[in-house]
Amino acid sequence: MRKDRRLRKHSRLAATVCAIVLQASQSALAQAPVPVVPGTAEAQGGAQVPVSATQMKMSFAPLVKTSAPAVVNVYAAKTLPQQRSPFMGDPFFEQFFGRQMQRQSPRVQSSLGSGVIVDPSGLIVTNNHVVADADEVRVALADGREFDAKILSKDERIDLAVLKIEDEKAFPVLGIADSDRLEIGDLVLAIGNPFGIGQTVTNGIVSALARTHIGTNDFGFFIQTDAAINPGNSGGALIDTHGQLIGVNTAIFSRSGGSNGIGFAIPSNMVRAFVDSARKGGRFERPFIGATFVPVTRDVAEALGLDRPRGALVQDVREGAPAASAGLKPGDVVLAMDNFEIGDPDTLGYRLATAGIGKDATLSVLSGNKRETLRMSLAGAPEMPAADRRTLKGETPFAGASIANLSPKLADELDIPEEMSGVVVTDVRPGSFAARFGLQPKDIVLTLNGDDVESSAALEKMAANAKRGWRFEIERDGRRLSQVVR
Repeated sequence: MRKDRRLRKHSRLAATVCAIVLQASQSALAQAPVPVVPGTAEAQGGAQVPVSATQMKMSFAPLVKTSAPAVVNVYAAKTLPQQRSPFMGDPFFEQFFGRQMQRQSPRVQSSLGSGVIVDPSGLIVTNNHVVADADEVRVALADGREFDAKILSKDERIDLAVLKIEDEKAFPVLGIADSDRLEIGDLVLAIGNPFGIGQTVTNGIVSALARTHIGTNDFGFFIQTDAAINPGNSGGALIDTHGQLIGVNTAIFSRSGGSNGIGFAIPSNMVRAFVDSARKGGRFERPFIGATFVPVTRDVAEALGLDRPRGALVQDVREGAPAASAGLKPGDVVLAMDNFEIGDPDTLGYRLATAGIGKDATLSVLSGNKRETLRMSLAGAPEMPAADRRTLKGETPFAGASIANLSPKLADELDIPEEMSGVVVTDVRPGSFAARFGLQPKDIVLTLNGDDVESSAALEKMAANAKRGWRFEIERDGRRLSQVVR
């Protein structure tokens, strides 16, 4: 009995001590300030963005509250004219079909996407495919306000567009981060308007960097993430844990059209370069260096003594171009640019585009058995020869076609390989002879009646002077086609 009383006494004493210690600990915790990690947001109640394993129970809510207002919904509409019935106006058919023969109202095709405000004056970046060929674009902000938007710049090749909205007040913005500082495993949030259901936030990590050959544009350099991205997210924001834009969501990789955990975003450094060109009122231009490249195969890498296939192999160098002036030669391999490793020609193209015109680039090159460092000036594509644009008339297969002399500058505008030369078709008027005989924009006219076509002026004269017919050859998408018209 005495032993039991002593045990109960000691238990009560231990419980009292534990209660005092627990109360003191809770009081100290309540008085201690909540640590705030630099660069993270803090909301009422002390919630923080999780930046370590111990903080995973915290909330993304503060980050979303500060970032989401700068992500908008983009509505684009395009009017499609109805085809006119060939029997319209015929009394016989109109008697039987009545109103069905009357001209129907044009159809309106609409698309839905997202966008990101990157300037307080109202500059919005989105995907080109969201607003391509749109007659009307409207933007809806997270606070419910709506604005008509003007397209300032767009580029199909990199799938980006810049819109402009106007208001007396400054708009909320997202700062643009340095995407080169991203690492695989970094936490990210995707904000957009999937399926048109309203603004939605998903989270994930950076799954991979510098993804190429996914078929969405010709720059081929993307951030891969497992944050859920669905139709409607296009043009939306991929942000880091500091609430800054590190990518513009552009594509999903699935056969069903829904998110399968693989999404892609255009890196923010490309976005910054594109927005800067729009601010200056010009179109986005890639630097012209006057060289063509091919990937390094495994056999070539082994022959050159490389540990793995990497780099961009110089295939050809244009005389007098910046690449030639820097000392690049066919057979050289560009391994790095400005201390960034070059994995393939797509990576080199991305690095050149984000570096911008008017700067110098430092190249690490394997030339034969030697490693060299070359300095190359990045200039705009030259317009040589002069375009000399003409719209052909008369009764020839070329009537209704607009043509021009092909230069590196025009090749860049039309997204034609810069090494091409000759006379290119820039536009074809619907219903013209040129359209009826199958000419298309970007066709390069090579010969007419057996003679080489050297200029737009020469083609106009040759077409008009042909007496017995026209036998011409064109190049289209790398194929040589011929046509005979009598």
